[in-house]
Amino acid sequence: MERIQSAIAKARAARGAVAAAPKPQAPVKPPKDMWSTLTELQFDETRLERGRIVAHQSGPQAAVFDVMRTNLMHQLREHNWTRVAITSPGSSCGKTTLTLNLALSLARQPDLKVVVLELDLRRPAMQRTLGIDRTCNFAGVLDGSEAPEAQLFRWRSNLALGLNSIPVASPAELLSSDRAAETVDALEERLQPNVMLFDLPPMVVGDDTIAFLDQVDCALMVTEAEASTVSEIDRCGKDLAAHTQVLGVVLNKCRYMEPTESYGYGDT
Repeated sequence: MERIQSAIAKARAARGAVAAAPKPQAPVKPPKDMWSTLTELQFDETRLERGRIVAHQSGPQAAVFDVMRTNLMHQLREHNWTRVAITSPGSSCGKTTLTLNLALSLARQPDLKVVVLELDLRRPAMQRTLGIDRTCNFAGVLDGSEAPEAQLFRWRSNLALGLNSIPVASPAELLSSDRAAETVDALEERLQPNVMLFDLPPMVVGDDTIAFLDQVDCALMVTEAEASTVSEIDRCGKDLAAHTQVLGVVLNKCRYMEPTESYGYGDT
């Protein structure tokens, strides 16, 4: 009898030990990479050509933008910069076309992550230039009404685009808001880009660009040959320099360049 009671006691003790053993924890899943959540875009070659977008593939037409890419990355790495504003003195200087071509040239280097944000909210043009048939509302991300994952799009694995379909009322107030600044900071933290390009409005049409310049590391000014005046370039260059570092000036739409010449950054 004593042996039976002893065996029962040991069995109970063993059951208790099993019950007390902690359950194995489920493995913790790493946070999902934001790049993989973005909707991927497929561009139509004909529509890109119509919009003067040429730097999505290497070749003679992309060479000038590849030179700009090399010069830009040299400056960014030297100064540990990431955020680049691109603006112009007036409208129709080609800053949006240049921004997109430069971004595509950068993105052709697979080790670079590039983010392009369209902040010319008075006259958004990137969606039309790229031939994208969908509603885009990156301004909604800036004001908190849209989730970033819903309004950022991806080309290949390393270029993210924030675009807009329609103009925005009171863009200067939006661009100067704390919420917009916090949104850009959060996107940079989550996407970890090497380069962020901001397509900003022309300097002479309002204070939208000035309102946002404290959010960038440097700026590039695009001018139009035979249209941008010396006084405009000088005045806008001084305004830019008062708020950020000026990388240089691009002379666009020049008809008198030799075939072997290309544009790049000039000293200011």
